[in-house]
Amino acid sequence: MNSFFVISGKKIKKYFFLAVALVFAIGVIYTERDNITVFAPQQPVAIYNVPTEQNVVALTFDISWGDKRLEPILEVLKEKDVKSATFFVSSLWSQQHPELVKKIQEAGYEIGSHGHKHDNYSTLTDDEIRSQISTAHNIISDVTGTSPNLIRLPNGDFDKRVLKIASELQYQVIQWDTDSMDWLSIGTEKIADRVISRAHPGDIILMHASDSAKQTHLALPIIIDQLREKGYSFLSVSELLTQTETQGRSVTSS
Repeated sequence: MNSFFVISGKKIKKYFFLAVALVFAIGVIYTERDNITVFAPQQPVAIYNVPTEQNVVALTFDISWGDKRLEPILEVLKEKDVKSATFFVSSLWSQQHPELVKKIQEAGYEIGSHGHKHDNYSTLTDDEIRSQISTAHNIISDVTGTSPNLIRLPNGDFDKRVLKIASELQYQVIQWDTDSMDWLSIGTEKIADRVISRAHPGDIILMHASDSAKQTHLALPIIIDQLREKGYSFLSVSELLTQTETQGRSVTSS
């Protein structure tokens, strides 16, 4: 006896559209396979901000030379009762100024690595990149007694190799969304305006505590006061990263 499997017209239409959707999805996955989402675990990323609905930002300061600007910045943070901030210190500077590193620690602020020499890491070989990060790690750990796991690369320069090696060495690369341009000494008001006008929830704000940043300690009180008027509070980078999923940017080869 013959038997027949009967499918209604409506079901045929339904299955047809499901099949089309499946083919389309497979096509998207195939064509996008070389442009992996920044949250894919296979691909290390640099963090520029943290998407959050909370009015929180991270004040960060890079320092690689000089001994004149750090203490005035620490004084402002203390006077303004800012409990959390992150300082990215180079290991060469840390060796030369261990007493200043201790002052950052005593004030309760987070310390991250700013590498060893102030070179563009994307121009280095893999072994040189690994050596720079590892050397900085060992020196900063010796000076502080703690092991940093955040790194801001010199000049913010990196490529896929740098991200991969940093990740292998248990480091998260931290960039920034708002650049104060303070190291150019563009004027106290311009520095403050740049930060205040660009700051947003989850922002990582770049400033400097090297001697080239002659106006940072003058702009900082304005920045703190006006951001607070807008309802913002201040976190360290590590504290900020706990807020929600981080927004990274991947580096893809051309």
